[in-house]
Amino acid sequence: MAKNIQRKDNIPIKQGMVIKGKWNNRQYVVLQKIGEGMIGTVYLCRMNHRHVALKISTQALSITTEVNVLKSLNKVQDNRLGPFLFDVDDWETRSGDVYSFYVMEYIQGTSMETFIKREGSEWIGVFLVQILEQLEQLHRDGWVFGDLKNDNLLITSTPPMVRFVDVGGTTRIGRSIKEYSEFYDRAYWQLGTREAEPSYDLFAIVMVMLAIFHPNKFKRVNNAQQQLLSKIDSTPQLRFYRRNLQRAILGEFQSAKEMKEEIMRTLIKQQASMREKRQKKYTYLIEAILIFLISGVYYIISIWLF
Repeated sequence: MAKNIQRKDNIPIKQGMVIKGKWNNRQYVVLQKIGEGMIGTVYLCRMNHRHVALKISTQALSITTEVNVLKSLNKVQDNRLGPFLFDVDDWETRSGDVYSFYVMEYIQGTSMETFIKREGSEWIGVFLVQILEQLEQLHRDGWVFGDLKNDNLLITSTPPMVRFVDVGGTTRIGRSIKEYSEFYDRAYWQLGTREAEPSYDLFAIVMVMLAIFHPNKFKRVNNAQQQLLSKIDSTPQLRFYRRNLQRAILGEFQSAKEMKEEIMRTLIKQQASMREKRQKKYTYLIEAILIFLISGVYYIISIWLF
């Protein structure tokens, strides 16, 4: 259950109306509302002939913070984690009210849960590395993502890539996490504070994986640490990454880079194990065929002799 307070900013926006930037003069036709949260509301809009997502709020400072995060993400070479930032401006209504907004890429994709259940658990390691690689850069720039959860992740195609669709929970390192969801929050599990630090995001990554295979989102019991370690142990799809995920729950990783490198080593071992299994399967098949052929030849010879 999300602990975010849902705001009702009552910004006078309706389907079909045009939002025109006060400073950059770009125009956006509102198609529909696609999200609403603590900081503002997101609308699907049309800019010329393309679809974009426009987030608008009464909280100018919060909008500025999110814009800075998007700029940090967009600085990453070949970045595909956060939405691309297109425009930042103010909108002045006919009554003279002014609201801050920014325009970002409209990301369409499949939920990670749907993708992995459809394509197979071998994608788990790939997506873990993708998320950690981008978080590494975000942490280096002084930010923690904060509200890392499955609802904020989409898988785009060709090639499959993890993308974040909301940066509203991003928080400067050292401050208190400003937006979180209970199941993914280590403080809820009594396994750490809500101070914004890299290990907060790493804990949430584990909960993202558990939520995929435990969609009912189990509740905390008295010994929450043992509960989560046992959940990882008892989830067969996570068997290759069991030790990596348990270390993240225990707060043993100092950085996203450290966890990423360990996941990559696990991936290499997993691929080697799968190749070995395929090779053994092939060897067993050859042996079975040879035994069948030898048995057949022996049978024919025995009939011919007797």
